[in-house]
Amino acid sequence: MFNGQGLVWVGRRAAKSDPSVTKFWQMPQGGIDAGETPEQAVMRELMEETGTDRAEIIGETEDWLFYDLPEHLAGVSWGGKYRGQTQKWFALRFTGEDVDFDLDQHHEPEFTEWRWVPLSEVSSLIVPFKRVLYQDIVHQFSHLPDRISPQT
Repeated sequence: MFNGQGLVWVGRRAAKSDPSVTKFWQMPQGGIDAGETPEQAVMRELMEETGTDRAEIIGETEDWLFYDLPEHLAGVSWGGKYRGQTQKWFALRFTGEDVDFDLDQHHEPEFTEWRWVPLSEVSSLIVPFKRVLYQDIVHQFSHLPDRISPQT
């Protein structure tokens, strides 16, 4: 999600089962529920994870992207049921104000804090096993910050 200056929203992960994740930041993401389109899912997940749906879709990744979990997590995460994820990523333009965010909106908050960062920094903030995935997202959305931010 990009703000009016072309910066990207990232949240610091809440520690659920692994306290080491709290040093990493990520963009909102989530699953698609039965009967939902990917576009509906992105807006639902945005509301659940950030407390706001004040955004509009302005782009999406060309293809579905994937990552594998590292071996030490493959048998633990998601009940050991999955070895990774396939994801469709959407770029959003934030249409609200910073006060619209409420990380406690959902009964199990995903994030403890949030901030706006340049798109170029996003892949360095994520857990290492998702870094290649995030580099792909950054590459595919690299044209958007200049399109969104005010011309100087």
